[in-house]
Amino acid sequence: MGLEPKNLQSSIPVPSVQELASLQLEAVPSRYIRDDMESIISTVASDNSTLRVPLIDMAKLVDSESHGTELQKLHAACKEWGIFQLINHGVADESLRNMNKQTEEFFDLPLKEKKRWAQKPGSLEGYGQAFVTSEEQKLDWNDMIFLKALPIEDRNLEIWPENPPKFRESLDRYSQDMRQIAVALTRFMAMGLEIETRELCAAYEDGLYQIRMNYYPPCPQPERVTGLTSHVDIPGFALLLDCGDTPGLQVLKDGRWIFVEPLDGAVVVDMGADHRGKWILSNGLYKAPEHRAVVSKSKERRSIVTFCYPGLSFKVGPAMELIKLGSPPLYKTVTVEEYLGCFFNPKPDVPFIDTMKI
Repeated sequence: MGLEPKNLQSSIPVPSVQELASLQLEAVPSRYIRDDMESIISTVASDNSTLRVPLIDMAKLVDSESHGTELQKLHAACKEWGIFQLINHGVADESLRNMNKQTEEFFDLPLKEKKRWAQKPGSLEGYGQAFVTSEEQKLDWNDMIFLKALPIEDRNLEIWPENPPKFRESLDRYSQDMRQIAVALTRFMAMGLEIETRELCAAYEDGLYQIRMNYYPPCPQPERVTGLTSHVDIPGFALLLDCGDTPGLQVLKDGRWIFVEPLDGAVVVDMGADHRGKWILSNGLYKAPEHRAVVSKSKERRSIVTFCYPGLSFKVGPAMELIKLGSPPLYKTVTVEEYLGCFFNPKPDVPFIDTMKI
């Protein structure tokens, strides 16, 4: 019998991990246990300097004297890693601190108060967990709140927390700051690929910006659980802010899980995938890395992730300039709206990649 279709645009309610952690359990419930985590974590090699995530300086990309060299570094980081840390990005420290503080204060609220903004049936937006589609599914060791931020008309203010009092104000400014980074980065990435920048930048100027705030509580058995299941993001890219100095984000590089060490004020840029695990506009030149989050036995961790997509009418496909260079497209070109519709409503028993082949 075929599988039932999954609707990834909604999530089944599950217990708060933060509340479970407050019970000071000696062992976590079986639904969170991942039998393969111990062997996987033992392969981490963050102490190897050749396996450290690249560091890109936005100020050097802007400066005429250093632009060429830094653009080459950016191009190499996107080709070889698909993830890098961005410094001197132009966003004021105040904006980052305020969003960090509001995230901390939100998760510190009593559970009853947080549930005022819980996910509603049929929607991913709100407080809860993402992509839980069955009662048998293994769960991640985190709680989150997911909100659509831009364009403004997409905001569902019924589930934008009014407590903490400055949450909405801080999120409004933060989302616009992340859009500023996304538009600038898109321009430089297009330069690195030697493709037209104007249309792409305009697509991100009018694009979709959705923000997920994560809370990873301490766990009595961190080697047996995952904070966030390994995955590759969908087209566009994600901008991650680590709220503190507790490491947790890992990227798979050359068969080894590498920690992305938190760097104060830096934003982690993570490329989204097309159907082949590559950034779609690059026609396979830029990577989209598999990544995950792990947790600590003694320390909590928070992060804020902004998912950046072009506008819904933008056509997702390899850049024409790259196709003309002799790299024929292997997959359909579709609008962002069509792509997201297929991704969030996959056909049963059919790999998503097969639905997009020409």
